[in-house]
Amino acid sequence: MDWRDHGILLTVRRHGESAAIIDVFTEGHGRHAGVVRGGAGRRMAPILQPGAQLDLTWRARLEEHLGSYQAEPLRSRAAAALSGRLALAGLNAVTALLSFCLPEREAYPALYARTEQLLDLLEQEDLWPLAYLHWEVALLEEMGFGLDLTACAVTGAEEGLVYVSPKTGRAVSAAGAGDWADRLLPLPPVLLGQGAAEDPEIAIALRTTGYFLESHLARALGNRPLPETRGRLVDLISRRP
Repeated sequence: MDWRDHGILLTVRRHGESAAIIDVFTEGHGRHAGVVRGGAGRRMAPILQPGAQLDLTWRARLEEHLGSYQAEPLRSRAAAALSGRLALAGLNAVTALLSFCLPEREAYPALYARTEQLLDLLEQEDLWPLAYLHWEVALLEEMGFGLDLTACAVTGAEEGLVYVSPKTGRAVSAAGAGDWADRLLPLPPVLLGQGAAEDPEIAIALRTTGYFLESHLARALGNRPLPETRGRLVDLISRRP
C-alpha cells in the first residue's frame, strides 16, 4: 500500500533512537500518522515542525498498519510562528484542535484548504483573529455542529438577530428571545459578517463558538477537555491593545 499527498504537520513525537511518529492533516487522506525514519535526527528535526507543509509518501504492507512516511518540505511556518505571541498561539491552537477533533483517515478537503489559507496568514496580525474565527465556524460545520444564523428560530425574522440558542445553534432575535434572553449566547455582528470586527467583539464570538466546541463537539468525543491552547489564544485576542 502506498500513496502520495500534501499535508500539514500537527504533532511530532520521538520513536526509538532516531525515528519520529508524525500526525499530519493531509488533503486527500485526512489526519494520518506514520513513522519517519531519522525524523528525530539533525537533518529532519528542523523540517518536522508543527504547521509545516509537507510533500508526503506513505507506505505500509497493509492499509491498517501505521506505515512509514517519506517527508519533503514544501513550506516551513517556523519563522512565521515565532514572529509574535499571536502567531505562535494561533498555530498551537489550530494544530491542537485538529488533533483533538479530526477522526483518523477521513478526508476533509474543504477544511484542509481553509487551514492552509489560515496558516499562511500567521504573520498578518491584523487579519488573523477574524480569519481564525471564520475557520473555527467552518470547523464546527465540518464536524457536524454548524451554526444556523440565517433567521430567527422563533419568529423566522432575518433582522435583529442578537442571540444564539445553546441547544440548537440557531440564531434568535431580540423579539423572539423574550424571557429566555439570559439563557442564550451572544451573537455579535462579526458572526453575521457585519461591522468592523474589532478584537473584543471577535473574542465574544469565539466564546460563543467555544461553547459549541466544548458542550457539543467535545461531548460527542467522550467529554474530553478542549485543548488549553485554544483558551490561551482567545484570552490573548481579548487582551490585545
